[in-house]
Amino acid sequence: MDKVKVLKGLAWVMGVACVAIGAYHLVLGIASVPGEELTGATVDSRERFYNAIFLGFGLAWIWAARQSPVPSAAVRLLTAVFLLGGVGRVLSLLAHGWPHWFQIPLAAVELLLPPLYFWLSDADEKAAAAGRD
Repeated sequence: MDKVKVLKGLAWVMGVACVAIGAYHLVLGIASVPGEELTGATVDSRERFYNAIFLGFGLAWIWAARQSPVPSAAVRLLTAVFLLGGVGRVLSLLAHGWPHWFQIPLAAVELLLPPLYFWLSDADEKAAAAGRD
């Protein structure tokens, strides 16, 4: 399969997913978090704030996916932020134990998907450079 198409497709899917997830959590607050419905206003405020930022993170992925060529520096930076979120989940697990079961597959995605993004990050720039030669 063409690495450029995979990169653009994955960047677009990541962006749309992050926008949708961020909007969902921004609107619903703590009611959107399994197992956290009984927390108070402070946690709700934090949930909504962080998810506004997550929505923006998704918009950044969509912006990157729409560029021609897709900028490798942007993909690497966005991927590093995504990976850092997965590392944060591991730190939480070490400090507080296992979270709600739904968080486990999310952590797996956040830790396993970044190597693919790093590998694909410069595919579009390389293809564009090869086309100019």
